[in-house]
Amino acid sequence: MRKSTLLGFMLASAIGAGAQNIMNNPTSNHGNKFEQLGTILPTPNEYRTASGAPGPKYWQQRADYVIKCELDEANLKLKGAETVTYFNNSPDVLTYLWLQLDENEHSNQNNANYQDASGLGRSITTRQVDGLLDAKTDNGNGHIISKLTDATGKPLKYTINKTMMRIDLPAALKPGQKFVFNIDWSYKVTNRMTVGGRGGYETLEDGNNLFTMAQWFPRLCVYSDFQGWQNHQFTGRGEFALVFGNYDVQITVPADHVVLSTGSCQNYAQVLSPAQLSRWNQAQTAKEPVEVVTLQEALAAEKTKSTARKTWSYKAENVRDFAWTSSRRYIWDAMPTYVEGKKIMCMSGYPKEAYGLYRKYSTKAVAHTIKTYSKFSIPYPYPVAQSIEASNGMEYPMICFNNGRTNKDGSYSENT
Repeated sequence: MRKSTLLGFMLASAIGAGAQNIMNNPTSNHGNKFEQLGTILPTPNEYRTASGAPGPKYWQQRADYVIKCELDEANLKLKGAETVTYFNNSPDVLTYLWLQLDENEHSNQNNANYQDASGLGRSITTRQVDGLLDAKTDNGNGHIISKLTDATGKPLKYTINKTMMRIDLPAALKPGQKFVFNIDWSYKVTNRMTVGGRGGYETLEDGNNLFTMAQWFPRLCVYSDFQGWQNHQFTGRGEFALVFGNYDVQITVPADHVVLSTGSCQNYAQVLSPAQLSRWNQAQTAKEPVEVVTLQEALAAEKTKSTARKTWSYKAENVRDFAWTSSRRYIWDAMPTYVEGKKIMCMSGYPKEAYGLYRKYSTKAVAHTIKTYSKFSIPYPYPVAQSIEASNGMEYPMICFNNGRTNKDGSYSENT
């Protein structure tokens, strides 16, 4: 009887959950399909004009990151240490900061999926009901915060609320001031092919992994003039706003991995072989994509797993997020395109399963897109643009994850 009652309740909840969530969220505006745009946008003021352009007193916050992270492929773990400098450009005095811990969406203790009632299917088994009734056992996923201190090393008070973390400041942060803090963390990298999500790993047929590391580090929420702190929970499907800033990131991975990332690499001479470095230099002026890491090199690398380590160093300026990918299975090709006299390196990374499609089209498509969109919108502002084959799609500054592999005989459909 208990199961039947619960089952009926859940089915009824699933039907009405979407409408209830809309009605209970006064900022959603999705309840009225004919609502005019003017009532949704913030009222024009000294910070923003009616045209949408910045007003005379417009401001936005800034956060700079220095991050050192290390990928443990054998144990599928990522650990990191970051120093964050937060600039209060607002006219307000701040007594706390909010950070996003998106990786907590994979934790069954700290996720926010309780809001996602619409995820319940049209049918449900008694086994699934039993699972809902059972007490949750911690699956060990999500961010583990091992240290949080100010610039002098003094511990900071913090509270984790599912996918959000609040840091209580030791002293009020006044307008024009900055606050520096350090945070050490780690988490289990999840299988994005089974668990889902925008970051994680995919295990290929030969046992090697492709890592797509997105939304992987604790990062500042937006604080704005019309909303204050934007600290809504992350449920894995929604979009998100972030603070612009500069990034200095060191990524330590197995020595036979290829890393492609937001930003410009600072140490190709240390992480590439002499032949690869020569091909990278050749790609700077090439008319066609040049394989920096060749198909033959990727085929050789897949047969053994190096126990040595290499650290790739990347820097990015004025970006809102930072993502990267790593695998020994990557073929990597590159060529330049030019926008208003500025060189942008267009690149692609892909496993052999996508070679027949990506080698022919991907980097050329990136170059064409950069030139075309720069003509009809604004000039592309960054030095790099990359397309990564990763069996799903999501975009981040200077790097996007796309899908599209050939069949085993090298053929592919028009849809692919």
